[in-house]
Parts: sequence; C-alpha cells; structure tokens
Amino acid sequence: MNKITRLLDIQHPIIQGGMIWNSGWKLASAVSNNGGLGLLGSGSMYPDVLREHILKCKKATEKPFGVNLPLFYSDIEEHIKIIIEEKIPVVFTSAGSPKTYTSLLQGHGVRVVHVVSSLKFALKSEEAGVDAIVAEGFEAGGHNGIDETTTFCLIPNIKKHISLPVIAAGGIATGEQILAAQILGADGVQIGSRFAATVEASSHENFKQEIIKAKEGDTHLTLKELIPVRLIKNKFYYDVLKAYENNASQEELKQLLGRGRAKKGMFEGNLEEGELEIGQSSALIDSILSVDEVFKQLISEYQKALLFKYSL
Repeated sequence: MNKITRLLDIQHPIIQGGMIWNSGWKLASAVSNNGGLGLLGSGSMYPDVLREHILKCKKATEKPFGVNLPLFYSDIEEHIKIIIEEKIPVVFTSAGSPKTYTSLLQGHGVRVVHVVSSLKFALKSEEAGVDAIVAEGFEAGGHNGIDETTTFCLIPNIKKHISLPVIAAGGIATGEQILAAQILGADGVQIGSRFAATVEASSHENFKQEIIKAKEGDTHLTLKELIPVRLIKNKFYYDVLKAYENNASQEELKQLLGRGRAKKGMFEGNLEEGELEIGQSSALIDSILSVDEVFKQLISEYQKALLFKYSL
C-alpha cells in the first residue's frame, strides 16, 4: 500500500489514461477488475453517453473507477452533474484551472486528481486543494504540455516542491518503467498507449494496428498554437506540416483541423484523414493484448526489475 493505492482504494498504483475514443466502459472496468483504476474518457462523450458508460461500468465491476474530465469540454456542467448523481468516487481533471470545480466535486465526496505538465501548474493545483497530481511528460499521446518537459525530468522536480501524491504519466508502458518512475519519486503511474492497444479499448482496430506498427520517431508533438497534441505521422499530420511550411495562420490551422478529426481517426479508423493520438511508448508496443495480459506482463516485468535492483 502507498499514498495512491490508499487514496484511490486500489490494489496496484496503476491508472489507465482516460483517452478519448479509447476509454469506454469495457476498458475501464477491465482495468479496475485487475486492481488498477479504470477511467472513462468523457471528452468524447455526450452527457447521455457518459451516463450510459457509467451504468455499464458499474454492472461490469464492483471495484472503484473514475472519469477523466477535460475542463474545456462544452458540456462540462452536465458531466459534473452526472458524476455527482452517479456517485463516481474520483475524477481526473485536465486542460483548465483546477480551482474551477475542485471544491464542488470534493463537497460531494469526489476525489480530484489534476493533470499537469509543469511545476508551475503543479503548484497551482496544490493551492487549489486537489487530492493528487498527474505529472505528464511530453512523451504522452494526445493533448500535451507546450514546454516539452520529459516525464523523468518532471517527476523529481515536482516531487521536490509539493507534498501531494504524484502520479507519473507519459511514455510509460512497461513494468521496468513503473519501477523507474517510483524511484524518481512517483507514487503511482498513469498508462495510456499500452491500454489503447488492448482488446477492450473502444477504438477502431485500424488504429490499434497503427499503434503496434509505430516505431521510434513515428509520433510528433504539433499544433501548439491550438492545443498541443502528439500524433502518428499520417497524411493529416503531413498536411499540418505543409500548412506550417506555408506560414498558415492560427485560423487556417483551425480550419484544417476542423471538427471530428480525432473521432475519424481513432474511432472510425480513417488512417489517412484522421487524427491518430498516441504516445512515444507506442514504439515499445508490438501486440494487441487483453487487459488481463497487460497486467500480468506489467507486474512480471516490475517484479523482475525489483529483484534486479536489490541484487546490485
């Protein structure tokens, strides 16, 4: 037991990333059933869809699970109402000020964990009274920090300055990396890409195949003028690159991105025109596994690494 397992009432300090178009009830419940914390990715869900996934998740697991809540989401108020009504025990917030909703959620018994990409925002989160922090390096997939601070530089710096439990995220896909994050001071880890390439992930099979095909250098952080996002280099990515070469304005980049680009890529499987959000750890992933198999692999790797550490 450590700070994170006690706080979240879980067996293993492993949290599944609440990835849009990937993190539905099947994935979240499977992670929770294996002793981690599953998260529903509400950023790609209308309010009625979120409630449906919550109800299905409750039927599929008796263990705690949570909701990942991007604070810029247009239906945020309705999502919070549903979270409170359904008595969700923990919410992971991101992409906004933690001051806005933390007190409201905590007042209804919801633990709040906020995702940050810098020490500056970690300090603001601690000041806002959150229960824990996810420190996410720029290796992570999806929406990301603008400063490109790596996970293994971010964790010890944040840990040195704050007293809250810290969860490491970004580029973590193996048991050895979990141990390394803990040695640097993390109380737990959040894993996205490895869980995106599972049988239970709600994303399209085409996207899952792209994850396991990805090699080192096949992803890149781009669109910083809008919201920084790490993407697989496909036709859409190169269209963005060409737009930059032509000195596209912010408005022109918005028009190129359009609406529904992430859904088109990750959920509908359009590998040319879709936005394929995944982290650098995709280079470490070479098979689509069940969540059960992922946990067995992570725990086995962790235990072997731990034995090696103490044999030195």
